[in-house]
Amino acid sequence: MDEKRWFWVTLTLSCITVISVVFAAWELLENHFFRGADYLTLHVLYITRGVASSLLLAFWAAWFVLRQRGKAEEVLRRSRERYRGLLEDFPGAVILFDGGLRVVEWNAPAEKMYGYGKVEACGEALRTVPVGKMEELREFMRRVEREQAVTGVETTRLERNGREFPVELSLRPFRESGEPVYFLEATTDIRERVRLREKMLEIEKLTSMGKMAAGTAHHLNSPLAALLLRVQLMRERSADGWKGDLEKLEEGLQFCKHFVQRLLEFTRPVAASPRRQDLAATITSVADFLAPVVHSRRARLEVDVAEVRGRHVMADRNHLETVLLVLLSNAMDAIAAGGEIEVRARMGEAGRMEVAVRDNGCGIHAADLERVFEPFFTTKDPGKGTGLGLAIAHNLLMELGGSIRLESEVGKGTTARLELPEELTPASGGAR
Repeated sequence: MDEKRWFWVTLTLSCITVISVVFAAWELLENHFFRGADYLTLHVLYITRGVASSLLLAFWAAWFVLRQRGKAEEVLRRSRERYRGLLEDFPGAVILFDGGLRVVEWNAPAEKMYGYGKVEACGEALRTVPVGKMEELREFMRRVEREQAVTGVETTRLERNGREFPVELSLRPFRESGEPVYFLEATTDIRERVRLREKMLEIEKLTSMGKMAAGTAHHLNSPLAALLLRVQLMRERSADGWKGDLEKLEEGLQFCKHFVQRLLEFTRPVAASPRRQDLAATITSVADFLAPVVHSRRARLEVDVAEVRGRHVMADRNHLETVLLVLLSNAMDAIAAGGEIEVRARMGEAGRMEVAVRDNGCGIHAADLERVFEPFFTTKDPGKGTGLGLAIAHNLLMELGGSIRLESEVGKGTTARLELPEELTPASGGAR
């Protein structure tokens, strides 16, 4: 308002000044050149002076107004460029839409985040809100109209390909003179934040499990140790006919005891006791241990270790048995009654031995294969798996200098492929 008043005051004073200068100059000319002129001449001079004053005043006023308008337009242009620059440089997606959800403004980060260009987005209905979130957005708009703040809300939005992703949303009113209220939505992609938060939750779960397991370790290890001692005493006192079964039972208890210890120590590195282990003998031992469970499922377990018989790996026996038990247990969980499991070991390249554990079970979806080695991730039904088995197996194989990969097809089965470095004796090393 002050600028308008100053404009009119300036224009009025400048016009008065122009008229005063014109009249003063005209009076000097008349006194100097037309002092003795007759009435008609003086009358023409007065009319001429009025017309000239009007024209000059009109030109002056038009020039002044146009100059001020040019300045105002330049200020407006710079302001618009500044506004556009701020809008485009804003780190999040900014969308301006009306009460009917028709897009009015769309910045460059919104193009990148949602996949729609500004030209195809503006003037069209808002296409980034999932159907299940539409009522939520309407409620946010009602809150904004009631002057209630909507900031820092976690929700979801849609990419052009139809995939939902998490965002942090803020919604504010945007009003123009004489126009209905618009809604300014600013969103930030928080997929990485959510992923890190989920990882932190997994770590917290793992830490909590470690604390809980530490408190119950004594209750698990004590009964196992007592059972193991009794089995050893029974084996020493029994007749020869019982020794084979008791040795198997003792071996199973030893395995369970070490497996529980390894589970408790999963969150911290432990000192292993690597020794030369006969790979074929270890595979056969674990398969024999699981044989009763396989038979109870009316399944078939085929073991082929002829090619690696007499070959050795440098490993902790309990670690190696744990890896094989995890893979065979997963295979048994995957197959239906009467299914098939195959374990085949062979010599690979560059002094590596390969073990393949194959089943004809349900298989794993391709999207889940990338996560199967993450702690607490499982594709099994709730209550049927902890998601720790493959994570433990992966860590153990890394310690052994080996590797593991899974190949799977839904409805056809899964194959786990292990690679382990062969431990050569001096004689065999020279032969090779």
